[in-house]
Amino acid sequence: MKIAYLINQYPKISHSFIRREIASLEAAGIPVERYSIRPQMDLIDRADRVEIDKTKAVLGIGMLRSILCVLQVALKAPGKFVQALGLTLKTSWGADRSVLHHLAYLMEACVLLLWFEKQKITHVHVHFGTNSTTVAMLCRVLGGPAYSFTVHGPEEFDRGKNISLEPKINNAAFVVAISSFGKSQLFRHCHRQHWSKIHVVHCGVDEEFLNQPPTNIPATPRLVCVGRLCEQKGQLLLVEAAKLLAATGTEFKLILVGDGELRAEIETVIAENNLQNCIEITGWADTNKVRQEILASRVMVLPSFAEGLPVVLMESLALGRPAISTYVAGIPELIEEGVSGWLIPAGSVEAVAKAMKTALEMPVQQLEQMGIAGSQKVLQQHNSATEAAKLAGLFRMQHQGAKTGELTATESELVPTSAL
Repeated sequence: MKIAYLINQYPKISHSFIRREIASLEAAGIPVERYSIRPQMDLIDRADRVEIDKTKAVLGIGMLRSILCVLQVALKAPGKFVQALGLTLKTSWGADRSVLHHLAYLMEACVLLLWFEKQKITHVHVHFGTNSTTVAMLCRVLGGPAYSFTVHGPEEFDRGKNISLEPKINNAAFVVAISSFGKSQLFRHCHRQHWSKIHVVHCGVDEEFLNQPPTNIPATPRLVCVGRLCEQKGQLLLVEAAKLLAATGTEFKLILVGDGELRAEIETVIAENNLQNCIEITGWADTNKVRQEILASRVMVLPSFAEGLPVVLMESLALGRPAISTYVAGIPELIEEGVSGWLIPAGSVEAVAKAMKTALEMPVQQLEQMGIAGSQKVLQQHNSATEAAKLAGLFRMQHQGAKTGELTATESELVPTSAL
């Protein structure tokens, strides 16, 4: 059994959970080859920079070599190539990306097919059910290895039809959801005959966050929010909540760790409301810096509008810091109201401000009890080694089934006749 991981862009600042998953699989004795559609540059985390040398990028070989790969695959197996072309055109209808984009996916699948054959890859696992899973599906139709994929949300759930989520589930050996909520959403996008192939494997954190010596929660009124600065994470709403909190005379410091497309707008709102002394934006940070910022704060605040299940909440709880977040997606499966943090209605500025004020005024000892409860839950449900063992079991089961022929789909199953 030889596993390949395929991600649209890897390594990446926001994909530390994938790096941890791969490391845990390799520690369990399963070698993993890394493949990325796009190359990645300008990485901050040293561990990510190490991963660059282990990762092969499809678009790094240039257009001419990619075209030659297409010709080689088409001449070698013209029937399968026609089937894959038919599925490419089928999935492009009604999609939010053009036919040319989908033809590019077919080209990428041809490149990967040849690489997988050379490396004797027996199974491909993909993170995110978007274009990289399209490439894995087309590669399978071309005669490549079986594939599985992890769906995170919310993008996949919001765009299920546009990204052809149903045929991707149908043709996969198995599918992974990162929460029970995610599993339920996948049920919406496939026939119930495929429900049995959908499994929950949580994202996890490793020893950098687990089993660390307890660190006292500081008495200083400091809060932290870690995440890409974008609409769905709710930082603009968080600034509005900070404005309400400041108006009550409450002393606090809010640290926004991250960067993104909304940074300039967030900075403008901060300046317009004279909150420069209350809110600081650090930009992107490596894992060690994230740990330091969490430990220097009383609580994590993440008022997301749309999510899968944020890894930063796991990291915060693992370090003994309660969290404030929303009743969105898988978050209530992690944070217990009044036990390890606070759950608030998404979109409510007043609720965010109230929860922040409560956390700032709560005795440190009580916050530490909440942090202990949260760390225990993360240890039980989000240990990267434990979760990777579940995934390894699925890989072994699929491999054994492929050897016996029990799990191998026929060509008619792989490519519905309606696709041609």
